[in-house]
Amino acid sequence: MLKLIRSQKGFTLIELLVVIGILAALAGVVTLGVTQFIGRGQAQACQTDLHNVQTAVAACMVDAKQTSCAAPCNSTAGLVTSQYLLQDPLGSYTMAASGAVTQTACPKP
Repeated sequence: MLKLIRSQKGFTLIELLVVIGILAALAGVVTLGVTQFIGRGQAQACQTDLHNVQTAVAACMVDAKQTSCAAPCNSTAGLVTSQYLLQDPLGSYTMAASGAVTQTACPKP
């Protein structure tokens, strides 16, 4: 029987390149997944802010016994000053005279 004796211990260059390629592919997949989750999180946060502003406008209009959206209910700064919101939310909001609130800066989920 012949025994093959390997004189040097370690990995060959090809083996190292294969492992590095597999690790790079896995890193690419993970990066793609993380960026999708970040985008979904931003969209959800935006929708939550919009709902909070809508609720604050409705509460302000009820407390002020108004049928149309007038001061202080017609701006986010007025809602914060009147303590219907804890802080001014990010983004720009438009309050219609009917009390409807829209935001144009929400990313699509």
